Parts: sequence; structure tokens; C-alpha cells
Amino acid sequence: MVLALVIFLVTYVLLLVLPKFRAYIAVASAAVFVILGILPIENVFLSVDWNVIMMIAGTMGVVYFFIESKMPALLADIIIEKMPNVKWTIIALSLFAGIISAFVDNVATVLMVAPVALTISKKLNMSPVSSIIAIAISSNLQGAATLVGDTTAILLGGYAGLDFLDFFFYKGRPGMFWVVEISAVIASIVLLIVFRKDKQKVALKDRTTVTDYFPTVVLLATVILLILASFLPDKPKITNGLICMALFVISLIRDLIVKKNFGVVKEALKSIDYFTLCLLAGLFIVIAGISEAGVVDAIAKLFVKISGGNLFAMYSLIVWASVILSAFIDNIPYIATMLPVVSGIAALLGVNPTLLYFGLLSGATLGGNLTPIGASANITGLGILRKEGYEVSTGRFMKISVPFTLTAVVTGYILVYLIWYK
Repeated sequence: MVLALVIFLVTYVLLLVLPKFRAYIAVASAAVFVILGILPIENVFLSVDWNVIMMIAGTMGVVYFFIESKMPALLADIIIEKMPNVKWTIIALSLFAGIISAFVDNVATVLMVAPVALTISKKLNMSPVSSIIAIAISSNLQGAATLVGDTTAILLGGYAGLDFLDFFFYKGRPGMFWVVEISAVIASIVLLIVFRKDKQKVALKDRTTVTDYFPTVVLLATVILLILASFLPDKPKITNGLICMALFVISLIRDLIVKKNFGVVKEALKSIDYFTLCLLAGLFIVIAGISEAGVVDAIAKLFVKISGGNLFAMYSLIVWASVILSAFIDNIPYIATMLPVVSGIAALLGVNPTLLYFGLLSGATLGGNLTPIGASANITGLGILRKEGYEVSTGRFMKISVPFTLTAVVTGYILVYLIWYK
């Protein structure tokens, strides 16, 4: 167990220090666990959650076609046309980014909506920094709303056996979707205060034209089929993954036949984040290794000891530790590591793990909003600004992100406990 813990800690340090090499580090660490015999080689394939891997890959592919169709840009244009000034336009764009992000990857959402904010800023000769930050943190917040909203939600769904509808209502109680939406509405009040002085009139001359609605239909079909799959009894564990991959393949074939666009295969396959997929696959194996060695059980016992066996103290510890840690480290490896720990804690306390699962998800997902490096959406947004010539300081970012995030976290913290404490 000591050897497994040392390897795991070294792996985690390297993941933090060398972010550009995370996938290679995770895969190499997985290989070490197997070579040293900590994880039997026959268990390697089954250690990887292929449903999660396929869901992420398939969703990324479907989203590529959705973005290419320009439908998100059209929806943003429609929203802007109905807004009276810059303040409400930014609020509407941030909420719009949040809604999109509940069904589309956070980074993809920022890439869709940020250009609209840049266009508005250029027309009004104003800085786009605040609006891009608002879009990024709003999209990150909504990632926990549905099963397909973010990799962290997909990881939780895969581990806890949650289906698409379980994020709306689970065991007769409101799910994470409602917690996130209420948190988003309350946190938006913070943005209204931040942008209270931005009252310039805004108007767009040209509305985006969409000529291909098929990708939108496919994206809606993804959501509908995931919902329908929720009702299937005893379905294979990879059902959701197969749905997402099948719709991606259908989109590919359709473009090849209808548009005779042979370059689309290359571009669509490039849109899939293989780095993240390899990182996850490696982490699944590493976590299986430390579980095999008894490390996960040991960590769970330590958490129970620190909390004194009190459920509220344990819940609070998981939420706020997740918020703090996710502000500085990637929440994907953190969630992947903590899910089996939380499961072990619930078993030791003899309680339903749902409260702790949702607390972990909300804390880790929202905590990433605190700092510029805490979430991929934030990094992407600041990268877009950098290309436009705007270098954003940590202080400037946190002036918006800290009140927004703390408001959302406290709201979610209270709601999840009130809904799921028994």
C-alpha cells in the first residue's frame, strides 16, 4: 500500500507541475502499476470506464458539427437583438453560455460565445475582458447541470450509475440540474452589480445565417436518446457511450454523402480531445491500482476520522476541500480520484452516498472558477483575450470570479444538503 501511495503522490505532483504532459504522465503511471504487479494485467481493460470515454469522444464530435453549423452564433444574435444595453447583453450572453454548456463541453461553449462578445466590444470600442470572463465562469458553473455538461458530470454518472434524467430528478427528489440553475440565477445578481455601469446601447447589423440544421437535430437527438435510455431496464453499461458515438458517426457519414466533404473526417476527428481521453484512461487504471492496494480505503478512513463520523462535517469537508483544491488543480483527475473515496466514506458512515457525490461534484466543478487556471473554460477564455491583445491579471479575473463563485457555491452547498441530508 505504501508503494502504491508513493507512486500515486508522485503522479499527482507531476500532473500539477507538468500540465502539458498530463496524459503521458497518467499513462506512464498506469504502466508502472501494472509492471510492478500492483494491478493485475487482466484487470487493466476492465478498469477503464469505456462508457465515459465513448460519451466524451462522441459528444465532442457531435458538438464539432453543431459549432460548424453556426447555430450557436445565430441563437446568440437573436438574444442580443432583444437586449437594451451592454449590461443586459453580457448577462444574457453569460446565461446563454450557461444553457449551452449544460449540454455541450465548457471549452466548446466558450469558443462559440466568446466571438460574439468580442464583436460587440469592438463595435462599442470597449474592453471585452469582463464579458469574456463572465461567459467562461458561467459556462463552467453549468457543466454540473446535466450528465453530458462536463467531463466531471460524465465521470460521476458513470461511477454512480446515474442516467440523464437522474440529474433532473433522482429518487423522487430534485437533482443537480435544479441546484445549478438556482445557483446560476442567484450568482447572476453578482454580475449585474459588476456590470451596473455598462449602459451603452448595443445593436448587431447582420444576423448569422444558418443553412444546415441537421447538426442541431443530431444534438437534440443525443439528449432525447440519452433520456430514453434512462428508462431501459438492465441496459449494457456502455449504452450512453454507444449512443453518443453512433450519432457522431451518423454526422460524419451524412457530411460525406450529402456535402461530399471528404476533409470533414479529418477535421471532425481532430476536434476530439485525445489528450483528455488518454488522461482519463490512465487515471482509471491508476485509481484501480491504488484501490487494489487499499489506499482508497485508507483515505476514506482518514476523512471519517477528521470529521468525527459526523455526516454534516463530512459533507462540509468534501465540498469546501473540493472548492479550494479545484481552484488550483484540474478537477478531472481530482473527481476521478475522489469518487471511490467518497463511496468508501459513505460505506463507513453507513449513509446514502448521493449527498456526498453531489457535494463533491458541485464543489469541484464550481471551485475551478475561483482562479484563472482552475478550469479549462477559464484558460480558453483568457487565451482568446490574449490573442486579442488583452493580458488579464489574476486580480482582474478574481474580482469577478470570486464573488460569482462563492455565491454559487454557498447556494449549491445549502440546497444539496437540504435536499439530500436524509
